[in-house]
Amino acid sequence: MRYSVTATATDDYASHERIEMWSERTNAYQSALDVRCPSPEDFHGRMIRQYSGEYQLVSYWSSETHYLRTPDLVRRDPDEDYRLLIPLNGETGLVTDRSEATLRPGTGALLTIAQPCRLTQSGPHRAALLTIPAREVPGPYPAYYSFDLSKGLGRLVGAMIGVLRDERDELTGVQFDAACDRITELLRLLIEGAGQSSAAGRLADVEADIRRYVRRNIADPELSGASVAHGLGWSLRQVQLALQQAGTTPRELIREERLRLARDRLRDPRHRRVPITDIGHATGFPSASAFSAAYRRRFGETPRDTRRRALETDTA
Repeated sequence: MRYSVTATATDDYASHERIEMWSERTNAYQSALDVRCPSPEDFHGRMIRQYSGEYQLVSYWSSETHYLRTPDLVRRDPDEDYRLLIPLNGETGLVTDRSEATLRPGTGALLTIAQPCRLTQSGPHRAALLTIPAREVPGPYPAYYSFDLSKGLGRLVGAMIGVLRDERDELTGVQFDAACDRITELLRLLIEGAGQSSAAGRLADVEADIRRYVRRNIADPELSGASVAHGLGWSLRQVQLALQQAGTTPRELIREERLRLARDRLRDPRHRRVPITDIGHATGFPSASAFSAAYRRRFGETPRDTRRRALETDTA
């Protein structure tokens, strides 16, 4: 799939066609939603879609709009992917079966539409909505998770979304996907780090050190929990405890980092002439078959498929 940027504006349509067009485009870009507007004859909106086949970022501006994801729509059009919703102007009300919240500029929410919900955007509003593949957010997380975008990691996430929007016409598909990968990693850290005690916070620091060590030594086929602990001067139990808090194990973390690095290289034009087998070996996989099988289980496609899509994007 080639990276594309598509702009749509209701001003290009007759007033009686605008809300219908907006609903059709929203359903095409997201999933089945019941889109309603209190004043359809006065509706105005504009959206810009950035799409790579892996991630999607939609920036939009519109009059007051209500989006309903009913139980019937959930059954008819299931969707397990997550959405990162960032209000830029105006308020967004979110209601699920169990809770409700109001999002304002300076906040964001990771949410799922795999369950019935209602989004109410009162008055003129502007927002960004990033679709993240479910496999990239293993969770499980609540139907929505809100966080502060005014400081710390939250501020960094908000800034990166802003740069993606501003530089949309200058990016390649590989660059867009790589940036979205990093945003997703930061989101996981943001969610998993919320509400930690001081002891848990120390374990989180240990986890970060473990990840850095693994990334620096990822080409070592003998890399293991024991070798990581030895390299960092810690006990294996300390390493296991820190990773257990993050919901993973040394073996799973090493495999995940190997696969992410391999995917980055398969997408990177600088490694375009490197044989896929060599990329597998360089990221610590003992054989081409082991690399291909692990890669397909993790990303739902073969290494060759990833390289082909990246090539199609670069030659668009």
